[in-house]
Amino acid sequence: MEGVKAMPSILVEIQETVKKYAQIMSKVAQVEVEVVDENLFRVAGTGFFAAHINEDMSQEGYVYQHILRTGSREIIYNPGKEKLCKSCPKQNICQEEIEISMPIQLGKETIGVIGLVGSSREQKERVLDNESMYLELLEQIADFISVKAAEVAELKKRTTLLNTLDCVINHVERGILIFGRKDQVSAANDAARRQLSVKELEGKCVTVTATGDSLNHENEYQVVLDRKKFFVMGHLYDLEEDPRQYSRVLIFESTRTVQERYYEMTNMVSHAGVSNIIGRDPKTMHLQEEILQVAKSTSTVLITGESGTGKEMVATAIWKASDRKDKRFIAINCGAIPEPLLESELFGYVKGAFTGADPNGRMGKFELANKGVIFLDEIGDMPLYLQVKLLRVLQERRLVRIGSNQLIPLDIRIIAATNKDLKKMIEKNQFREDLYYRLNVIPLRIAPLRERREDIRELVYHFANRYAGLFKRKIAVIQEETMERLLQYPWYGNVRELENSMEFMINMMGNDGILDSKTLPEAIREYSVKKDEEPMEKKDRMGVICLKELEKREIKKALKLFGEDTEGKKRAAKALGISLATLYRKMEVVSQSEN
Repeated sequence: MEGVKAMPSILVEIQETVKKYAQIMSKVAQVEVEVVDENLFRVAGTGFFAAHINEDMSQEGYVYQHILRTGSREIIYNPGKEKLCKSCPKQNICQEEIEISMPIQLGKETIGVIGLVGSSREQKERVLDNESMYLELLEQIADFISVKAAEVAELKKRTTLLNTLDCVINHVERGILIFGRKDQVSAANDAARRQLSVKELEGKCVTVTATGDSLNHENEYQVVLDRKKFFVMGHLYDLEEDPRQYSRVLIFESTRTVQERYYEMTNMVSHAGVSNIIGRDPKTMHLQEEILQVAKSTSTVLITGESGTGKEMVATAIWKASDRKDKRFIAINCGAIPEPLLESELFGYVKGAFTGADPNGRMGKFELANKGVIFLDEIGDMPLYLQVKLLRVLQERRLVRIGSNQLIPLDIRIIAATNKDLKKMIEKNQFREDLYYRLNVIPLRIAPLRERREDIRELVYHFANRYAGLFKRKIAVIQEETMERLLQYPWYGNVRELENSMEFMINMMGNDGILDSKTLPEAIREYSVKKDEEPMEKKDRMGVICLKELEKREIKKALKLFGEDTEGKKRAAKALGISLATLYRKMEVVSQSEN
């Protein structure tokens, strides 16, 4: 197997310089000089060595091998007769009279040897008479060669480092602009070209101005290139060291890229389309057609319907059927966020905007949804002072972060939803009329489940199969009597209540896989029993129920369904379509009638 060929040494790289120093030394000392590298390769030589430059000396340079190992100089006064010469193949035919060998070092490493050789008696005596001078001269020449080698090594190191940095810079995702004097770009990486949408940046004039806003530990800058404006997040560094070849470095990401990353971390929205809206009732099929029709537009949509009817699913279906389906969909529940936090959640804020704020600032939902769709659920719960700000954003299509004066242009589609009667709220000065008409450009109403009975059977099977799969259970049959009870139940909680009921039933199902009346939730069982056991005296011959009895029964049913705590009573009042005060009054009447 052939040996691995040694890499060219640094002395070979500076061979011409080494030859010149060898010639100078030979002329001054009037003796022959040779230089070998760490591979025992003759790099330079004078006199009878000149014809053997670039030859391998590893089979004969025993003294040089010793010096390369030890890093110490050696003087051979009697070549061929000293201890170091015993293994040399030329021991008995050596023509040298004296030899001084000096290591050439680079730092702590010996990179070669310079040898001064006297081949006559006269040369030997001359060296012996001025031994200290020759040693000093040889050491100086070795130092000169070492300095030159160090320069080349440092240059190679810097070149390698620059090439490495170029490689690293071009593989990082953040844009990097290196400026020379004024605003001229001296260097840029691929990410900068990609984010600023240009093929060449070097030599171009790029203006960078801080907007004054700071978000997520980074500053915002406006970058102007070829009269185009870009907004980026990052840091601008001044380079103060001389020579001032470079003045500043901007390390950045486009605001759009920051938004994408933040969206990926926080996005919790399902991507349900029109095909995911289950049901065959004419009202449901009409709704599906409406969704496909309005999806083609960019106009604002207002979705109305009772709680639990699936307003967010309709909103996502509009998004997925539109030409913005590849853009972001941001959903925010205006009723679930405390009023003091809602403004900052919607519009964002910068560093130091107000006491108690995140010191790094925060990006708002509107800014995050830019170019895409924002879904404002429970819009009826938005406080009046925020309705004014929302109206301004809808009209101007621009927003300002809290604590900032930077105007951010918006290209956004708004879908709002509510389970409240906004017209009645307008009459009570609880909702702005001008905002209502801004939102109600395209109204979509989702009918409650009790108005689309033909959907119930399909939804029952859908949710039953879903939870059976999740819980690794097998359904054998849903008894028809049980299905009838599910079909007759009024479903005041709509699809959400039906889904929860099916999850309950799968949990209660026995190993036989039968869903029967025993697996039904208590509220559905009690509704069926009460319906079957209505006193005949409270019906007339046509089967009409007394209004007082009907009202009492529905109040009890609502309280049973939603609970008798304060929150449950609020939900029961909402489901019954009455105020909380009215519910309390009617509960008192019911209680008195039963005592």
